[in-house]
Amino acid sequence: MISLSKQTDYGLLALSYLAHVKTGRAVNAREIAIEYGIPQELLAKILQRLARARLVVSTAGPNGGYRLAKPAEQISIGAVIEAIDGPPAFVYCMKEEHLNACEQMPRCTIRAPLARINARLLQMLNLITLAEICGGEAPAVQVPTDEIDIMPSQKVSKKNTTCQ
Repeated sequence: MISLSKQTDYGLLALSYLAHVKTGRAVNAREIAIEYGIPQELLAKILQRLARARLVVSTAGPNGGYRLAKPAEQISIGAVIEAIDGPPAFVYCMKEEHLNACEQMPRCTIRAPLARINARLLQMLNLITLAEICGGEAPAVQVPTDEIDIMPSQKVSKKNTTCQ
């Protein structure tokens, strides 16, 4: 199953919060942690990773905190995931820490097709912006219907939602 890590989920919540605060106001980790019920120490580490990736700007001092480093429209979800968890990988053997570690590698006949799927997922994640998950329209991505199989149990809402 493809899913976001809890840390990425927390990071997206924090970025969403920062996207909605008054422009220029720095927000400390404690404020965001209280708002969402996130452990403050964990959130501080996540925000540090986002700062190292230059997605947020950190300001020290009594009035310090975090601000978005650029407009929400310029922050891709792919960049957020990579900043927090490393490059996303669809399958185990494509994760950075497991490259070429699979014992099936010499006999594997599905690695190339899965690599193409992985590349498409990364491309899609890099097209989706923080602004879009905070209530904006999703990009029109052309996906031929004969290439996908949507599970009947999945319900997809077409209405806009906001992050807060």
